[in-house]
Amino acid sequence: MSEIACAPTSGVAPKVGLRFNSQKLVNGLFYILVVTGSVAIVEPSPYDFVSLVAIPVWFICGFKIHRMFVPYFMLMTIYLLAGFISLTPYWNEHDSVVFELQSFYLYITALFFGLFFAERTLERGELCLKAFTAACLIGALAGICGYFNVAGTGEIFAAYGRAAGTFKDPNVFGSFEILGALYAMQLIMLRRTRHMLFTSVVLVTILAGIFFSFSRGSWGMLIMMSALMTGMSIVATPDARVRKRIITGLVIATVLAAILVAGLLSIDSVRALATQRSQGVGEEYDDPRFWNQMRSLPMLLEAPLGFGPLRFRNYFSLEPHSSFVNAFASYGWLGGCTFILLVGFTCFIGFRLCFVRSPYRTMAQVFFPALFGFFLQGFQIDIDHWRHVYLHLGAIWGIEAARHRWLAQQHNGDEPYDAAAMASR
Repeated sequence: MSEIACAPTSGVAPKVGLRFNSQKLVNGLFYILVVTGSVAIVEPSPYDFVSLVAIPVWFICGFKIHRMFVPYFMLMTIYLLAGFISLTPYWNEHDSVVFELQSFYLYITALFFGLFFAERTLERGELCLKAFTAACLIGALAGICGYFNVAGTGEIFAAYGRAAGTFKDPNVFGSFEILGALYAMQLIMLRRTRHMLFTSVVLVTILAGIFFSFSRGSWGMLIMMSALMTGMSIVATPDARVRKRIITGLVIATVLAAILVAGLLSIDSVRALATQRSQGVGEEYDDPRFWNQMRSLPMLLEAPLGFGPLRFRNYFSLEPHSSFVNAFASYGWLGGCTFILLVGFTCFIGFRLCFVRSPYRTMAQVFFPALFGFFLQGFQIDIDHWRHVYLHLGAIWGIEAARHRWLAQQHNGDEPYDAAAMASR
């Protein structure tokens, strides 16, 4: 294990009234970073500007590198390098170059999140979940206002007659909201909130935002990942009283969701669009995009470097609409295989985090189902440049590093890592 730490600026102890807490600064900037992640309606996003401050400040204030970070670093680095190798013949194409530079930026954020969550894990994980839920609430309120065109906001916060919130695409918006919904559900199920009514209102608002996105992928992801999170919680909990609490909380969350959906479907225009979306009516682009994916496979088998970053469109006039296809198309065979390995290893450690006893199991049971849902969506939509996916990814690898450190401390007879935070749960 290696360590990078800041040296004190002076040998004289500062006065108590002037003491500077660097971790509060880092956490504060991180909170702002996560909240601004909900604003993707403009490019560059406020998230991008905040990251240019938050990441350097975190770096200067010091961090540790655990050996568990090494495979994550290697997989991410190989994936990025594969993209630049595939870019080699196309340096004169502006869109391809910009795409790969964006990949480099997201690579930096992914490494940052992995290292960030590996330390003070319970504190920072809880901070992140609260900030992300606040971001989801902001996005959901904007999406609801946009859908109903409150004060003329439909032109800003809606697209294609669907809620898009503070995003350009309703599908991205709906999927973004999932983590906030899962966290609010878990708070209710485990009764970890002292403000049950407020948490219920937050949950209902986020669920309404997801509903008004009319994103079938987001609807399916919400249902499946909620069931996965609940099942993990029940299976991993040996205490019958806690299981009963989980089931009771699940019933409450289900009733809230049922009442919400029933109320919304009583509105004629909402019911008509919901019926249309659930039946797939009007989705003429579905057949061509899936057909393009099938047509591209034989071509990619003959192209070790793929088509080049963001050049799938040059062959089929559409984007791949699959992160797995895009990995081979934009990053070549090396990048595609690395992406599959990254997804496979992440799923392995994610499921292990959710079932094996550790101080971080409850937290992982929120982060991982949301990330697993993104991986499943990756088969039929491009998630590779979604900023929040890299936060989820880094969180899982950072939590895994913390779990390994905790196990080592247990083996050595030391105090459990983050013991104080664990006791407060």
